Amino acid sequence: MEKDMTEKMLEDYEDVFADIVNVLLFDGERRMKEQELERAAPRSVYKADGKLREQERDVAKYWRNNDIRIAFLGFENETAAEDDMPFRVIGYDGAAYRDQIFYEKGEDGKRRKSTVRYPVLSLVLYFGTERWDKARSLYEALGDRLDKDLEPYIHDYKINLFEIAFLTDEQVEKFQSDFKIVADYFVQVRKNKDYKPSETKIRHVRELMQLMNVLTGDSRFEEAVNEAENREKDGKELKSMCEVLDRVEQRGIDKGKKEALKVLDQVEQRGIDKGKKEGKKELLLELVRDNVITLEEASKRSEKNVEELKKML
Repeated sequence: MEKDMTEKMLEDYEDVFADIVNVLLFDGERRMKEQELERAAPRSVYKADGKLREQERDVAKYWRNNDIRIAFLGFENETAAEDDMPFRVIGYDGAAYRDQIFYEKGEDGKRRKSTVRYPVLSLVLYFGTERWDKARSLYEALGDRLDKDLEPYIHDYKINLFEIAFLTDEQVEKFQSDFKIVADYFVQVRKNKDYKPSETKIRHVRELMQLMNVLTGDSRFEEAVNEAENREKDGKELKSMCEVLDRVEQRGIDKGKKEALKVLDQVEQRGIDKGKKEGKKELLLELVRDNVITLEEASKRSEKNVEELKKML
């Protein structure tokens, strides 16, 4: 449950939601505005096996123009391809259309069917670094179970699938929200098997790190969530992914340095013979090579001065 909640928090911000729609549907044109969005209930109910069951979208919003609903839009985040995705999307969209059929009292007190109608649109955001190789439509999901004689009478239902890792560099540049960082990460990992953070300013730091942690499983982003929260308490928010990961890396170095020096302190307190002195010297040199301690710190803990240690390195 906690994982599901954190996965949805970033995209639930109006600036991020509108940005994703504008780039993926309108090629970057700012058609959807933040102030035109209204949160919609992501849950709907259906009946199966004689029981009422719930289904829940990841994120859902109404797009409004003043008092008129232009559309209902929902996002589904996927990290792995799934054959049943067309069935799931049909269920979500069907429930949203069914909700438009209801009765209300008019000014004369009489009960009338509501005339509120608007299209429903679902976007499947796929974050895998391999191509989606599962069903993209109802026909594909049914496969050989679809009778050819029935096919003319069964409407195909295609999902709106967007493979984030396969967006072009030009498409990534069109994002204006924190989702640009998300898209850039997956494109880089897909193309280079590595990620070099940028200086792009982050607006929703904690929510971005939580989403990245869920989508990637990269422990650095889990550490970054804690780092972001600590910095918020100190009134010093992190501003870019480059700064975030630098802080996480530095914290790891500081922790490793602290542990290494603790071991050295214990060794020195117990006393060391000649053989152990050589071992200590090699350990100090290794710590310097790994940038855990400086040459000056190593010199203070050995019988060698800085110049001698440099030659040994």
